[in-house]
Amino acid sequence: MGNRLYKLYRNYTEPNESTPKIKMPAFKVFDNDIDFETLQEYLRCEAIAIDTETMGLIPRRDRLCLIQICNDEETVSLVRIARGLKEAPNLKYLFEAADVTKVFHFARFDVAMLEAHLSIATHPIFCTKIASKLARTYTDKHGLKELVRELEKIELDKSSQSSDWGNVQALSESQLEYAANDVRYLLSVYRKLIDMLIRENRYDLAKACFAHIPTLVYLDLLGYADVFAH
Repeated sequence: MGNRLYKLYRNYTEPNESTPKIKMPAFKVFDNDIDFETLQEYLRCEAIAIDTETMGLIPRRDRLCLIQICNDEETVSLVRIARGLKEAPNLKYLFEAADVTKVFHFARFDVAMLEAHLSIATHPIFCTKIASKLARTYTDKHGLKELVRELEKIELDKSSQSSDWGNVQALSESQLEYAANDVRYLLSVYRKLIDMLIRENRYDLAKACFAHIPTLVYLDLLGYADVFAH
C-alpha cells in the first residue's frame, strides 16, 4: 500500500480581508487503508476528526470513495477507497477504538457509509451538527461552512462539494484540498461546541443523542423510514 505526502498551499481568508492568510497543512494520501505508523499516531489521540466523500447519499447504493482523518496536530490523512473494497483493518481498529472519540459533521451519514462498505461499527461518536442544533439555538444555520465561519473565523471553499469523487486515482488538487479542509477545523469546533453545551446545560442531552446514532444508522441501513413518526 503506497502513500504520498502532499504540500498544497491554497490560501483561505477570514471574512475580514485584513486578517492573515491561512496555509494548507501537509497531508498524506493512502490507498485503501492507513499504515501502521499512522494508526499508532491516531490511537494516541483523545479525539480525531473524520469525514467521507461518496458518489451519492444512499449508503447501500452509492460508493464510498474517500475517507479523511485529522488530529489536533493537523496530521491529515486522505484514504482513497477502491471500488469493491470490503475491509480496511487499520481503519476498522482505529474507528472502533473505545478510547478515541470520532468527531463527524452529520455523523449519521458517515457512520452508515463506513458500516455499509467496510463493516466498521464506529464508536464513540460526536456529531458537530447535532451539537450545533442543541447549542446554537439562535440560528437555523448548522452546516459545516457556517460553523467554521462563526467559531473559527474561516471561510471554507465548498466549490468541490458536489463533484465526481469516483475516479479516486485522479482526484484533482482542489478536491484533495477541499477534503482536507473538511476535517481540519472539526476538532476545534468540537471543543467549542462542548463548552457551549456545558454552559447551556445540554451536554448530557447531546451525549444521549450521540449514543443513539448507531441505532439510527442500523434503521437507515435496513431501509426503515422515521419509526418515531406518528
